[in-house]
Amino acid sequence: MQLKQLGQVKRWMVLHAHRHPVELAVWNLVLTCWLMGWMGMPGAMLIEEWEALPACLLATLGPTLYASVRLRLHRHGRLRCDWLTAL
Repeated sequence: MQLKQLGQVKRWMVLHAHRHPVELAVWNLVLTCWLMGWMGMPGAMLIEEWEALPACLLATLGPTLYASVRLRLHRHGRLRCDWLTAL
């Protein structure tokens, strides 16, 4: 997922926060984990904490994984996802 797409989804979430407050909270959590992954990777390398690198990598892939899971659930009719139009 590109940074532009992250911004587009965030903008959609903020504009529709009154109708989808839980979606906004979950997206903020995903973005927080994403940022922690990017910030944690250099820190883990500096202090040679190699066990933390897989968690950091997984966190950096968080928004992409989250969007793909939501897309799959939306296509199967299990969960409605209105913000997919922002991608």
